[in-house]
Amino acid sequence: MPSPSPVDSSNPAPAALSSQELRTARLWESLPGMSYGGDYNPEQWPRDIRLEDIGLMKQAGVNALSVGIFSWSWLEPSEGQYDFDWLDEIMDNLAAAGIKVALATATAAPPAWLVRKHPEILPVTADGTVLGPGSRRHYSPSSSVYRTYAAGITRALAERYKDHPALVLWHVDNELGCHVSEFHGPEDTAAFQAWLARRYGTVDAINEAWGTAFWSQRYGSFEEIRTPGPAPTTLNPTQQLDFARFNSWALVDFYTMLVDVIREVTPDIPATTNFMASSATKALDYFDWAGRMDVVANDHYLVAADPERHIELAFGADLTRGVAGGKPWMLMEHSTSAVNWQPRNMPKLPGEMARNSLAHVARGADAVMFFQWRQSRAGSEKFHSAMVPHGGTDTRVWREVVELGASLQAMDAVHGSRVESRTAIIFDYESWWASELDSHPSTDVKYLDLLRAFHRALFLRGITADFVHPSANLDGYDLILACTLYAVNDADAANIAAAATRGATVLVSYFSGIVDENDAVRLGGYPGAFRDLLGITVEEFHPLPEGAAAAVAGSGVDGSAAGWSGRIWSEHVHLAGAEPLASFTEYPLAGVPALTRNAAGSGSAWYLATFPEAGALDGILGRLLEESGVAAPVVAAPGVELTRRRAADGTGYLFAVNHGTSDASVAASGMELISGTQFTGVLAAGAVAVIAED
Repeated sequence: MPSPSPVDSSNPAPAALSSQELRTARLWESLPGMSYGGDYNPEQWPRDIRLEDIGLMKQAGVNALSVGIFSWSWLEPSEGQYDFDWLDEIMDNLAAAGIKVALATATAAPPAWLVRKHPEILPVTADGTVLGPGSRRHYSPSSSVYRTYAAGITRALAERYKDHPALVLWHVDNELGCHVSEFHGPEDTAAFQAWLARRYGTVDAINEAWGTAFWSQRYGSFEEIRTPGPAPTTLNPTQQLDFARFNSWALVDFYTMLVDVIREVTPDIPATTNFMASSATKALDYFDWAGRMDVVANDHYLVAADPERHIELAFGADLTRGVAGGKPWMLMEHSTSAVNWQPRNMPKLPGEMARNSLAHVARGADAVMFFQWRQSRAGSEKFHSAMVPHGGTDTRVWREVVELGASLQAMDAVHGSRVESRTAIIFDYESWWASELDSHPSTDVKYLDLLRAFHRALFLRGITADFVHPSANLDGYDLILACTLYAVNDADAANIAAAATRGATVLVSYFSGIVDENDAVRLGGYPGAFRDLLGITVEEFHPLPEGAAAAVAGSGVDGSAAGWSGRIWSEHVHLAGAEPLASFTEYPLAGVPALTRNAAGSGSAWYLATFPEAGALDGILGRLLEESGVAAPVVAAPGVELTRRRAADGTGYLFAVNHGTSDASVAASGMELISGTQFTGVLAAGAVAVIAED
């Protein structure tokens, strides 16, 4: 045996892993390769079909399932009377087949007997409407009665299955915040008041933060404060912002309560819930939630009518990875083909399901799962596609499901690797909430619009961007985009400025840095929080009329003086050290800068005072990329989506997805994992290549 290495006292021993890190490590040890499966709802089917399912799952390569998400009424058909026999058999059969289980707490849909006995658990809307049963998610997270019953069924499940070999993960509730994300009942009001008391400490502090000197809104006690509801005219904006914060907190507090129950019984089993991180989910601050998850999981569904739905998919996957802090995450749900809830539910095109699935993997997912395993015969989601469709196994969907399972098995080496990115897009839910409140300069300003436009332009150039919170460590990024970051606190503004000083190229857009965390305007000229960084001052906003354009000229696009136009927004910018790169050309802003650049330490800070047309935006992005040195991982033909994951041993895994209808060149070499052959440099139309790079 070789002698043990001497201890190097100059290098401290690595810090011990936290209990959360240990749980996460245990999960991925239990799921060492790419996980594949979906939601399994065996209570919908007779025993003979359940037994048939096991064989089909093995044929498809399924190795992970979420079980029991909506099964409370089957597990506890009447109060205190439990029936676990059917679930025992399911868990045993899955364990025997080597399939791991994310067992749900079954709390996403209260049973009818509970609603009958305690109708006070039902959610109440702002206008006082009580949302009844007959659907799902019909409860308030602040209901003390519901919390008691939910904790009860969760504890019963944990006690029953704590030592079961199939159990590797707890699936807590389901899509928290879906369908209803604001709660206005009596217990919600009391919980809001208590939350405000903890946040502010005193009523005087809340009066100061909310600016209640305006319109005689001053409060004498927390008990006088209501949830924001119907009123004669516009409501206090900071009250609305705090109510958004509260609702996000109330749902995560409910999640935490259930996890605490789980921890008492199964301290080593990890837990998560399925997010809905995409450009459509605004209500929950997932950056605030993420630290409570042992692993981040996400559900994502395409909008069939969107011709660029693959780009929106990339947006959702990049956002999920950002929320996960760059760590591998789980795609907990997506669809094999059509969904059931859009106006026209179109099926996915041949090969699209594989492209969708592997695009999520390219952007950090180490699990690919669907809603659901077997397509339902009844209920409101019976026309939602599944891994086993109504037509059975002699169908295109089933053949593609089996093919995808084989592809994922061939990619096990990718498991645990991380996505490479040198570009950060600042993303802040609170700024999203605050920027879209009423009584603002223009209703056309939407938080995501410019942010999505830059993400799209990066995608089309084959460049991956991380979505990061403004408080995140920005040291690894050479290009940072802060779009419509309307509300920002001093520390986060300083964090972004420090990145520029360190050497990054930072772009800040219009309607950024305008207010502090309490939605109070930063005085002295816009954009208050970023004036010094940008070397400019904005005297007055000039939002554009609906459909109007602002003519711009200058060298901000391609180095020439070619003209371009902006929409939605313009403003009266004064230079205070910055250099103008492009200027508005028409009255009343003729000659006023529309794009500026300011030196900042070793880096630079750019300011964009309008929403450029697509070509101009891409041109501006080109200059930012040139200055920052950021480029695509390889050269590829247009229409090819590119992403690289990097393993701990340094191996690069290049994902190339051809969204076009013609073969495309990709300047890469190495072993293509799905086919098991050397990559030729040509990617067939509609195909995906995963290349272990030479």
